[in-house]
Amino acid sequence: MTTFADGPTTTTPADFIALDEQWSTHNYHPLPVVIAEAEGAWVTDVDGERYLDFLSGYSALNFGHRHPDLVAAAVEQLDRVTLTSRAFHHDQLGRFCHELAELTGTEMVLPMNSGAEAVESALKVARKWAYRVKGVPDGTAEIVVAGSNFHGRTTTIVSFSTDEDARADFGPFTPGFVTVEYGDARAIADAITDRTAAVLLEPIQGEAGVVVPPDGYLAEVRRLCDERGTLLIADEIQSGLARTGTVFALDHERVRADLYTLGKALGGGILPVSAVAGRADVLGVLRPGEHGSTFGGNPLACAVGRAVVRLLATGEFQQRSTALGAHLHARLGELVGHGLTEVRGRGLWAGVDIAPGGLSGRQASEALMSRGVLCKETHGSTLRIAPPLVITEAELDRGLDAIAEVVGRHTGVA
Repeated sequence: MTTFADGPTTTTPADFIALDEQWSTHNYHPLPVVIAEAEGAWVTDVDGERYLDFLSGYSALNFGHRHPDLVAAAVEQLDRVTLTSRAFHHDQLGRFCHELAELTGTEMVLPMNSGAEAVESALKVARKWAYRVKGVPDGTAEIVVAGSNFHGRTTTIVSFSTDEDARADFGPFTPGFVTVEYGDARAIADAITDRTAAVLLEPIQGEAGVVVPPDGYLAEVRRLCDERGTLLIADEIQSGLARTGTVFALDHERVRADLYTLGKALGGGILPVSAVAGRADVLGVLRPGEHGSTFGGNPLACAVGRAVVRLLATGEFQQRSTALGAHLHARLGELVGHGLTEVRGRGLWAGVDIAPGGLSGRQASEALMSRGVLCKETHGSTLRIAPPLVITEAELDRGLDAIAEVVGRHTGVA
């Protein structure tokens, strides 16, 4: 039971859920747990029950809940100034952009708020670059994208989604996108024309089930973009910032993008922070008044973002993701043929397919919740596993033991 500070009312989890369902738009289908507190890799519900977080806010919580360095940076900035708008300079913006550029090996940064805003910004920049630099006739630029992508839920972005749940009843859609099969470099080659401004890809597709492309695919796409004078935009909003063991997932293939979109973990799980980072000659096409955001690059966001960059600059979290990720994938691999049919991913990030005849992804998530582990399904029978990078090996094993029990028990495996 929870007692509110503003009165004597006590409320059960069912009451909280009923309140949400009455007043909150039903655009999500959450598990029936009501979280009230969190720290590190753990969350606590309103009844005091603790759960191991195996989702990390879809990688927004790479550094765990309430990492002390990030909380300290936020509290310090809260005592100074939180918002100026971009009508004025402030003392955090330039330092944030410089430090993020140094971490990522890029030349310029465009700060925004949400991941979808970062993607929208990159699309606008790519189109303007195509018209002003490449010489594409005005209004004809195209962006090549991959099927099964997930880049956000704005009208423009769902225009090139292949997920009917994301598209149905939201048209008419924005033109200018060409969709090809993910992992097929020949399809990219065939799709690029003189009107192509950019190729937009996730180095690993998260929402699709943590799908890793074939070896050599990303390098070949890079070569094609260079050959055809086309930009490569890497959406690293979920895969970046140490989730796969490197700053960018592209780094595993020794491939560089012209523009990167970042978000989620860049805000440290404290507030929305996103950015487009990349080449100065590409981002430099923007001029005052052509693009902006009242909150993008605000002092509080920049202070937290700088603290995130400092954590990543040590390399500790990349090393943790690599080492613990190897353990994660080794243990999950043992379940293939014993409740799972496939395991995909890199670092502390995995998509696992539950064997036919077993539980649905939703049922498995609920069974894990009853065992004190929070995970979430995608596309029916797939679970996405993304623990915070601060998790210990013992905590990781606790969650993996629960997964083994759930998928084994319901497929006849002892």
